[in-house]
Amino acid sequence: MSSAIIQYVVVRGDLLKELKWPVGALIAQACHAATAVTHLYYEDDHMATYLKDLDNMHTVVLEASDESSLMGLKSKLEEADVKHKLWFEQPENIPTCIAAKPYPKEEIQKYFKKFKLFKA
Repeated sequence: MSSAIIQYVVVRGDLLKELKWPVGALIAQACHAATAVTHLYYEDDHMATYLKDLDNMHTVVLEASDESSLMGLKSKLEEADVKHKLWFEQPENIPTCIAAKPYPKEEIQKYFKKFKLFKA
């Protein structure tokens, strides 16, 4: 039996806590990133498996403390060739979140272990 396919989304907590963004605005950023990564990797086998059972998709939303933490994650994902989308709020060009392409949990979990679940 194959392992669960999971998608990780990591949002910047400082946007909410320090820069006082509305919760809805941050949720929108995560939605944009998840939609973009779905579009970019729609033909991928893991994405197809993830989308096959819409009522049982497994997504984990985590929190990066700040821009530096988010960009550090981006670098690690790039080094490991983990497909993802870094989302920027426009027109300000502020990096807000990363959505990883769905992968088997055992292949991808290690890149996200240092992040805590997002809490508003």
